[in-house]
Amino acid sequence: MGQPQKILNATEAWQPLPAAEWNEAAARHLLQRIGFSAHPVELPRALQDGPVRTVERYFAKMPALAKPVQIANLEKEGPALYRRISSGSAEEKRLAQQEARERSREALFDLTIKWLTVASRPECSPAEKWLLFLSDVWVVGVDKVKNSALIYQHHDILRRHALGGAVDLAKAMSRSPAMIAYLDLQQSKPEAPNENFARELFELFTLGEGNYTENDIKQAARAFTGYRQRQGEFALVQRQHDNGTKTVFGHTGRFTGDDVIGLVFKQKAAGTFLPKEMIRFYLSETALPAGHTDALGAWWAGERYDLRKLAVKFFSSRAFFAPPFRDGYIKSPIQFYLGLVQDLGLSVAPLARPLMGSLRAMGQMPFDPPNVRGWVGGRSWINSATLAARRQLILALLSPINEDNLNADEQLDLAASYADGVTNFTLDQARLAAWAKLPAADRARELVRTHLPVLSGSELEGQIAAFLQRSGQHSRPEAATHAALATLLESPNYQLC
Repeated sequence: MGQPQKILNATEAWQPLPAAEWNEAAARHLLQRIGFSAHPVELPRALQDGPVRTVERYFAKMPALAKPVQIANLEKEGPALYRRISSGSAEEKRLAQQEARERSREALFDLTIKWLTVASRPECSPAEKWLLFLSDVWVVGVDKVKNSALIYQHHDILRRHALGGAVDLAKAMSRSPAMIAYLDLQQSKPEAPNENFARELFELFTLGEGNYTENDIKQAARAFTGYRQRQGEFALVQRQHDNGTKTVFGHTGRFTGDDVIGLVFKQKAAGTFLPKEMIRFYLSETALPAGHTDALGAWWAGERYDLRKLAVKFFSSRAFFAPPFRDGYIKSPIQFYLGLVQDLGLSVAPLARPLMGSLRAMGQMPFDPPNVRGWVGGRSWINSATLAARRQLILALLSPINEDNLNADEQLDLAASYADGVTNFTLDQARLAAWAKLPAADRARELVRTHLPVLSGSELEGQIAAFLQRSGQHSRPEAATHAALATLLESPNYQLC
């Protein structure tokens, strides 16, 4: 992949895309990268509005995500359950721990389906992908937190601050009960400060490596002593808080955790860190030159670290649309799944067990990143096992649900969705039959232009048409069309955007 300085200098890079360069290919690039697909309803409006108005519309506010029923039940009944874990006989503790794991797992399933459902709505996709991005910076994972209600709460805090100020977001994250559990602040006290949160705050959340010293970490850790979570609520326990003098980034005072975060955002690196993460998550595995990120970081600091302003400037910039960054980014498993849902005109099925199994096999479980660094992304998404899992997902979405393979609860959930009039969980066979009636050339054009992320030339359409023509001699047109569509969705073209 080429370097952007061959095209744009650091000043030009962050200017808005000129109107003359806004076309269908650019609009598709924008929608694919900030969301999950170039949805046929969203594409014409984006073309009409232009990049700035389109991004402003998508990032006007965060969508609501109602608290899932199982999360609410866990919040209500969890305290009594955890009391049984801490104060019973050995057998009572074992049974309570087993029940807690099961309740948390059920709540996580409920949360995952509810979030994917909101994220699958094209008008919500960019904001939900932004939330996914921020959660890949401010990382917590259910595997260690072990309480899905705290995971929901953490992401709700992210949602409430996602388009506000980065300083306020950082302060809120330091108080997140899930973060307190994940990075061991619960045990941090003056005589033994735990450095995990302070270290990750500097290294992975706000500044990046090389922009702090070990002494900065040790001193900052003292400022976060006494941070506790009690039954899902933040508490600062004063008797466990080190109120002494600390020196952080060359400044000395009786700093609190909020004071340390304020000092963080006085560092130059605070302006460039999140833009660099955005480049990695949205644009390219190849970093932009330092001059480019320095320019954007200085501007963002001048805007008081406003996250919405950063999103609008970044996603409507000339750099974002530069040719080296088009059509070559590997979709994450979540984008791959939600892109399929949108491209095929589907709804998210209320079947958490098979869906989460598929996402796990592809390498990305929502709310459960591999470690505090989050997901690596890029080429790491692709290997023989994950490609096989992607193929299995495609085949599942192109074929009717086999209800005999569902357990009783899943059958009830599916029946409830059917009763609500939501039935489009796999490819509509009537749609497949309608395609099959088209001549091979027209059918190929429809399949390619409807389902591939980027505009493709007539050569690919010709290859698909020839395949349909040959297959039609030996099988029904519907079967040939099904095979052609599956092949398109399995192709390298569809793995990229």
